[in-house]
This record gives sequence, structure tokens and C-alpha cells, in this order.
Amino acid sequence: MSTSWEDIMSQKVPATKQAEKKVASSAVDEKILFEMYRNVYATRQFELQCIELYRQGLIRGYLHLYLGEEAVAAGACASLEVDDYIVSTHRGHGHCISKGADLKLMAAEIMGKATGYCGGRGGSMHISSKATNNLGANGVVGAGIPIGCGAAMGIKVKGGTQVVVVFFSDGASNQGVFGESLNFAAVFKLPVIFMLENNHYAVSTPVEFSTGCCELSKIGPAHGVPGICVDGNDAVAVYKETLQAVERARSGEGPTLIEANTYRHGGHHVNDPGLYMDQDVLAEWKGRDPLHMLRGKLAESIAEKIEKQVDEEIAVAIEFAKNSPEPSVEEFLASIQE
Repeated sequence: MSTSWEDIMSQKVPATKQAEKKVASSAVDEKILFEMYRNVYATRQFELQCIELYRQGLIRGYLHLYLGEEAVAAGACASLEVDDYIVSTHRGHGHCISKGADLKLMAAEIMGKATGYCGGRGGSMHISSKATNNLGANGVVGAGIPIGCGAAMGIKVKGGTQVVVVFFSDGASNQGVFGESLNFAAVFKLPVIFMLENNHYAVSTPVEFSTGCCELSKIGPAHGVPGICVDGNDAVAVYKETLQAVERARSGEGPTLIEANTYRHGGHHVNDPGLYMDQDVLAEWKGRDPLHMLRGKLAESIAEKIEKQVDEEIAVAIEFAKNSPEPSVEEFLASIQE
């Protein structure tokens, strides 16, 4: 019999099992752990399926994978309320999933189908969802940073209580708009969290070859923004740090820069073999796989139930996308005239 997400969320990890775990997860609500593991696992399995679909010619265009970085999105989004906002990147599947995306609509969008979030016109790099307050992925490196500031300014002007989390990379930290946005957010005390996903490569350029100070969190204080560095492979650590930043933003104290140190499990995109990556360093980071690290904080029975439920969801999503219609030329032309 299929296990629903509601069934999983209503279960408790046995006390004896919890006592065996020498991790700092006791302060985190079990449902948060379940939610984060669901999103990390869903992102990993969804992307592995996307690779297969790409090889079959069912996904066109670029496909930038989030493999190895899943804990950042899962931890950050677990700290948010439903009406909070996120701004994504070209490597944004994990952000989309962790903010509550419907996997069917997501798969359809990536496969360019009319039933997708953007009618099949956005594809992998430009998914957005009004329903989940995902302001969208972006193919331009760093372009989402000022968009996040704009959304945060809108919230402040309207007197709202929401916050915005802007995801971007170490490569984006070298775009001029990053410093400008930090300064702007600091001046106006905007409710925005800058989530810098330092995966150590801007395409094929190592961060130490392009940045004078590789401790990127230090850029924040230079602009009047607190800078925090966190283990980006530890979803619980990301969640705790982001939650503090969210509470700070909601209380009117302004922005926070969080540098989440993580590592890509492969090249820049699906067709990049990543031969420029130091294989010994890569092996070390894979030894701290965010999926395995988070799974170790759950009881085996709970983890297995979550995995089974997610696997079923992904299978349904892919079939939905495969059977969905292609966008019509007529609808496209009508939309651009509106």
C-alpha cells in the first residue's frame, strides 16, 4: 500500500533510535527533518531521472545539475513560510522542489510541455511558480540578486512580513550587481537573505583563481551586512543559520549574507565531464554527501518510507510530462501580443 506524505509526517522517530544519534538534530523538529530529507532525496532522484530523459532526447537545451548541493536549498527553504519568496538560478531544480513545487508541473516544464509551470517556454533554466512564490530561475549569472532586493523592497513598502531568500553562486559574487545589492539592502534594511552557494567553481574556474579573498562571507560586513559561513552539505546547519537570518529580517533588522560551502558532483552542465576538477578533492566532498549526511539523522524506517513515496511521485510526474501536449504556436503568438 502506498504511503502518503501525511502518513510520514505524522510518524515519530523512536526514542531509542534518537538516543543513538550523536548529532545536533534534537533541537530540530522531526517534521522539519522529514521535510528536508524529502526535498534532498527528491532533488537527487529527480535530477538523475532528468539525465536519463536528456540522453533520450526528451529534454532539450542546457541542463545544469544541483547534484551535491541539495542540502542548501532544503535547509534554507525549510526555514521559510509558505508566503515567503525565493529567487533561483540556472542551477535551480533544488530550489524549486524545496519551495514546494509540483513535480508533475516541474517535469513538464523541463521537457518543454504546455502543462509545465511556464507553459513549456522556460525549460530547465527559467522555471518560476507564482503558486509557491518562486520568482524564477535565471540564465544570467547574478541577475537574480537585484530581483530579490526589488521583491524585498516591495514587501517593505507594503508593510508585509514576508522575507526573500536569493540563491546565487560564488561566480555571481564577482558580478558588480552583488556589491550594489548588498549596499542597497543594508541601507534600506530590506528583509532579504543572500544565500551564496559556494560550490567552488564558476563554470570551470576555481574560486581561488578568481577571488582575492575566498572567505566570501566577509564581503557582507564591508557593506554593512552580517556575513555567516555554514557547512552547505549539512541541511540542519543551513536550516538553523537561515532561520536566524529569517527571524532577523522579519523583525526589521535587515539583510544577512550566508555563504554555504558545498561542491558540485560533476561538471558545469550535463555534457561537461568536469575533467578540470581535482578528483581527490571531489572524492572528499562526495564522502560528505549531503543526502547521506541527512539520512543518518533519520530512523531507517522513516527514510525508506520517504524514499518510496518520492520515487512514486517522480514516476507519476515523468509519465504526466511525457503524455502532456507540446505548446501550440497559436497560444505562443497570442501570449506575446497580450
